[in-house]
Amino acid sequence: MSTTYAHTPTEALTTSPRVGWRGWVALAVLMLPVLLVSVDNTVLSFALPQISLHLEPTSAQQLWIIDAYPLVLASLLVTMGTMGDRFGRRKMLLIGAIGFGVVSILAAFAPSAELLILARVGLGVFGAMLMPSTLSLLRTIFRDREQRRLAIAIWAAGFSAGMALGPIVGGFLLQHFHWGSVFLLAVPVLIPLLILTPLLIPESRDPNPGRIDVWSILLSLATMVPLVYGIKSLAVEGIFGPALLLVGLSVLFGFLFVRRQLRAESPMLDMSLFRHGPFTGAILVNLLSVIALVGFLYFVAQHLQLILGLSPMDAGLALLPGLAVMILAGLVVVPISRRVAPRVLVPAALVLSVLGYILVALTADGGSLVMLIVAFMSLGAGIGMAETVSNELVLSSAPSAKVGAASAVSETAYELGAVLGTTIMGGILTAFYRVNLALPAGLPADASDAARETLAGAMVAADGLSEPLSSALRDAAAHAFDGGVVITSLIGAALVVVAAVVAATTLGKSRSTVAAEH
Repeated sequence: MSTTYAHTPTEALTTSPRVGWRGWVALAVLMLPVLLVSVDNTVLSFALPQISLHLEPTSAQQLWIIDAYPLVLASLLVTMGTMGDRFGRRKMLLIGAIGFGVVSILAAFAPSAELLILARVGLGVFGAMLMPSTLSLLRTIFRDREQRRLAIAIWAAGFSAGMALGPIVGGFLLQHFHWGSVFLLAVPVLIPLLILTPLLIPESRDPNPGRIDVWSILLSLATMVPLVYGIKSLAVEGIFGPALLLVGLSVLFGFLFVRRQLRAESPMLDMSLFRHGPFTGAILVNLLSVIALVGFLYFVAQHLQLILGLSPMDAGLALLPGLAVMILAGLVVVPISRRVAPRVLVPAALVLSVLGYILVALTADGGSLVMLIVAFMSLGAGIGMAETVSNELVLSSAPSAKVGAASAVSETAYELGAVLGTTIMGGILTAFYRVNLALPAGLPADASDAARETLAGAMVAADGLSEPLSSALRDAAAHAFDGGVVITSLIGAALVVVAAVVAATTLGKSRSTVAAEH
C-alpha cells in the first residue's frame, strides 16, 4: 500500500471514476478521527461540572480547559494541512493518531487544572494533524461529484454523531467512573484507525509542493495565537486587559502573512482561493454556524446539570433528539442540493436555527426541558443542512493538489468558531451572571466568593449551607444564569442571521461552475 496518488486539477475534470466498497469502507475509517474529535469536544462540556468539583479551576481556567485544545488546533491547522500536502496526508493522519492517543491517556490522569490544560494543548497539536487529512483524503478517494456529495454529508454527520454519542457514552462513564475516563475513549477509537488506514487509504500529496517556508509557518502561528488568546482575554478581562494589543498584533502578523503568500512562488496558502465567493462564503458560514452551535452547548450543558439537576447521562439523552435531527438533516439535504442553488438553500436552512435560538430566548427563564429539546432540534436541523452544503463547496472550489490547505482553512474556521462560541458567548453569559447575581443576605464570605465565580461554584456553596439559605442561593444563581441565557440566545440568533445573509450574497455561483474554474 505504498502507492501515491497525486491528482491534478485537469485530471479531476476529465475522469470521474466511481468508487466501490473499498472506498466506502475507507470513508468509515476516516470517520473514526472525526468522531473522536467531536466526542472530545462534547464530552468535555458535559464533564466540566465534575472537573470543576474535583480540580477546582477558576472561571478563567474553566474556559482554558475547554479552549486550549481548539486554540492550538486552530493555530496549527493550516500549517499541518500544508505539511500533509507536502509529505503525505495519510502519513500525517497516522502520526496525529498515535500522538493523540498517548496525550489522551495523560489528560485522563491529570492531577490539576494546569496539567489538564497542558494536556489539552498537546491534543491540539496532534489533532491539527488529524482533521485536515480526513477531509482532504475524501477528495482523493471520491472523484465522482455525486459520490463525494454523499461522502461529505456522511463526514459532516460524523461530527453530529460524535456529539450525540459523546454525552451518552461520556455520561455513562461520568456516572460510574472518574471524569478522566472520558479522555480514554480515544484509545479504542484509534487502534482500528492505525490498523486499517495503511490497508484501505491510499497516500496522496501535492506533486509539486515547493520548498518549506519557515517564515510563513511562523507568521501563521503569530497570527492565530494572539488572535484567539486576545478574544479569550476580552471575554474574561474586558477591553482594559491585553486583548486589544493582542488582536492588533494578530492583524499585523496576518497582514505580513498574506503579503508573503501573495509574493511567494509556492505559497503555503493559496490566497487566490479567497477570490472565489463560494469558497469564502462557505468558510464564513461554517465559522458563524459553529459559534452558534458551540455557544448553545456551552450554556445548555450547565443548565441541564446544574439547574435542572440532570445527571450527565440524562443531560446527554435530552440532547439526543436534536443531534439526531442534525445528522438526518445533513443527509436529507444531499438530493435537495442537486436542485436548489446554495444561495437559496443555505439561508432557508438557517432560518430553522434562528427560530431555535429565539425559542430559547423566550423560554429560558424558568423554561421546561421539553422546550429546550425542541429548540435544539430546530437549531440542529438548520446547521446540519448548512454545513453539509458549505463543506462540499470548500472542497469543490480548491484544486486537488491544494485540497489539504483548503481543508485546513475550513477546519480552522470550525475550530476558531468553537473557541469564539465558548469565549464570546460564554464570556457574555458569565459577565451577565456576575452582574445580575443577587446574593441572599447572611451568606458566608467564602460562599459568596464561590457563587460569584461560576454557576457551579454557587451550587457547590449551596450544598454546604442549611435551609432556607441553600435554596435561596440556588434560586438566585439559577435566575441570574438563565437571564444571561436570554441575552446569549439573542446574540446567537443574530449570528445565524448574519450567516444566512453571507450565504445569500456569496454562494451565488453553481458549484459545478466554481469547480470548473480550477
